[in-house]
Amino acid sequence: MPVTLKSLLSQATHSALDLLLPPRCLGCGKEGNLLCPPCIAALPRLEPPYCVVCSDVGGSGTCRNCREPAPGSHRKIEGIRAPYLMQGLARDVIHQFKYRNVRVAAPLLGRLLADYLSANPMPGDTLLPVPLHPRKLRERGYNQAGLLARELGEITGLPVAEKLLYRTRNTPPQARTASRQQRLENTAGVFASRGDITGRSFIVVDDVSTTGSTLAACAAALREGGAVSVWGLAFAKEARSSPLSDIEEPDTE
Repeated sequence: MPVTLKSLLSQATHSALDLLLPPRCLGCGKEGNLLCPPCIAALPRLEPPYCVVCSDVGGSGTCRNCREPAPGSHRKIEGIRAPYLMQGLARDVIHQFKYRNVRVAAPLLGRLLADYLSANPMPGDTLLPVPLHPRKLRERGYNQAGLLARELGEITGLPVAEKLLYRTRNTPPQARTASRQQRLENTAGVFASRGDITGRSFIVVDDVSTTGSTLAACAAALREGGAVSVWGLAFAKEARSSPLSDIEEPDTE
């Protein structure tokens, strides 16, 4: 869908209203903050047990998808982590942030990500947001992953490399794919890196991780460019039920 004057005016109007109107909690409606402290405390957290690679819930070891990757999948990522589950209020906040132009949510979400990263450190010398295709960036007007990465960088002091990774083609939204295999096919070879990144380590930032295929595809491109370590960090993880029989317990040796 091409960018129109109407859509640009709508974005500008929303941004102006965000500055003029006092925020109301997206959870309870109380005036003062985008999320009040009680609603922040009530956000559904991603708690163990979960897969040590993709953070899929259902067991404490490595899930079958990560243990036996399907053809075309990517195993170049060290692991994916997220503080919250993509449920309830967390889903509402992400949808407002991502699809309703509520960019003022970025500082709050970035701070919550920083709190999580402080309590759960990941190796990485550079933050890198999942890039949007230029066409999609023009349509939306902003990259929500880029906003999160900038806020996280401001708090943690880690540099943010927004131009290092790019999309080689425009792909359908992952939310519209019906299966894990379709998500893998949707992201296969879609990212590429610029310049020499030999020896560097990255934390790739996104708003939501479902199967982890997008973050893993980013990691594959970075590894091809010479990166030695890539972790994924999302604000929320989509909960997909995994039978306990699909989980391999950690090696105790």
